[in-house]
Amino acid sequence: MEQKFIKIGLISISDRASAGIYKDKGIPELESWLKKTLKNDFQTESIVIPDELSKIKNTLIDFCDHKECSLILTTGGTGPTKRDITPEATLSVGEKEMPGFGEQMRQISLNFVPTAILSRQVAVIRKNTLIVNLPGQPKAIVETLEGLKDDQNKVKTHGIFSAIPYCLDLIGGPFIETNEEIVKSFRPKKK
Repeated sequence: MEQKFIKIGLISISDRASAGIYKDKGIPELESWLKKTLKNDFQTESIVIPDELSKIKNTLIDFCDHKECSLILTTGGTGPTKRDITPEATLSVGEKEMPGFGEQMRQISLNFVPTAILSRQVAVIRKNTLIVNLPGQPKAIVETLEGLKDDQNKVKTHGIFSAIPYCLDLIGGPFIETNEEIVKSFRPKKK
C-alpha cells in the first residue's frame, strides 16, 4: 500500500503548564518520538490547555472536525483528582469507545509503578479520527507507546502504537508505517 500523509493532533492538558508555571514536556516528547517512529510524512497540530471540560471537548472537536487530524494524542489529566477530567471530555466527544488502549497502557505501566491502576486513560473514535489519552509523564508516554522489551530489544509486551496503524486503516484513516526497530505495526496477513 502507498504511504499517505498523516496529520496528528497533540494536546497537553495541564493547568500549570498552560499557565506557564512550568514548561510542557509531553508534546516535545511525542514530537520527537513520532519523528523517529513514523516512516510517513506527517504534520502535527499542538496546543497546551488547562484542565477545563469545555476547553478539552472543544479542542478535541476542533482538531477532529475542523483541523482534520487522523490521530489525536492527549497527555495529562487522567488521574483521580477533581481536576483530572480528560477521560470524561474524551468519552463525551467519541462515537465509539476503544477500551483495549487504556487497559494495555495500565498493564504496561504496572510493570514500573503500582500506582498505574490510578490512571484512567481512554481511547475513542470520532468520525475517522482515533483519540487516545496518554499518561502525562514523558517516560510513561514512551513506555506505553512502545511496550516492554527485553535485553536483546525483543518485544515482551506490545505497546499501544502497534495497533494504531491498523485501527486507522479500519476507520478510513491514512495508511501509515513505522520504524520496526522502535515499534512494529501489526496488520493481519492477507490470505
